[in-house]
Amino acid sequence: MFFKKEKEVVELVIKHVDTVEECLNTALQTLEIYINDNVKEAKPLARRARDLESEADLIRHKIRDKLYSGAYLPLLREDIYKLVESIDKVANAGEAVCDFFLNQRPFVPESLKDRFLEVSRESLGIVTPLKLSVLCFFKGECKIDVVREHTLAVGLQESVVDKHEWDLTKAIYTTEEQVLDFSHKRHLRLCLDNIVEVSDRAEDAADQLELASLKSMG
Repeated sequence: MFFKKEKEVVELVIKHVDTVEECLNTALQTLEIYINDNVKEAKPLARRARDLESEADLIRHKIRDKLYSGAYLPLLREDIYKLVESIDKVANAGEAVCDFFLNQRPFVPESLKDRFLEVSRESLGIVTPLKLSVLCFFKGECKIDVVREHTLAVGLQESVVDKHEWDLTKAIYTTEEQVLDFSHKRHLRLCLDNIVEVSDRAEDAADQLELASLKSMG
């Protein structure tokens, strides 16, 4: 029974991270289409991202119930749930950035579109190394140092996002386009904040995974 419950948790975690990945991929499509001036096509994608985030929440609750019912050793249960919760927050951030763009409808000038697309792809694309690290840990097919390599890849990609964030912030506030007054620049900066929040949450999840993996060695 003990190992059956653990197996059920692993299956749910895999389903959860798959759902989070789909949510982030859908959110990225939403941003790409919005930034390329097609709000009409972006709307249903944003709704789909919201539905996927809700689905991920439901799976997280099922994982919590399995853990409460006795899956895993007591020492690990809390860390595993915190890990799942931190991964769920990545999906939350993906949904939030879609909501921001579709609710507030920021105008992204032509000169900044490529930069916004680039930082969006880096930030939301961080789900790929994050998923690899999670699967590596829960499937038990990797050594701990391999899990750590994947979590380090998450951190490296987050650093790339930080560099893009710095460069784009400078570009926003130093642009000579007359169509951008200070309030518009501030709004674009808020757009950027929402985009990079995804990679920030992914880095938190990778840190939580490292902690859980270290405890599992004990």
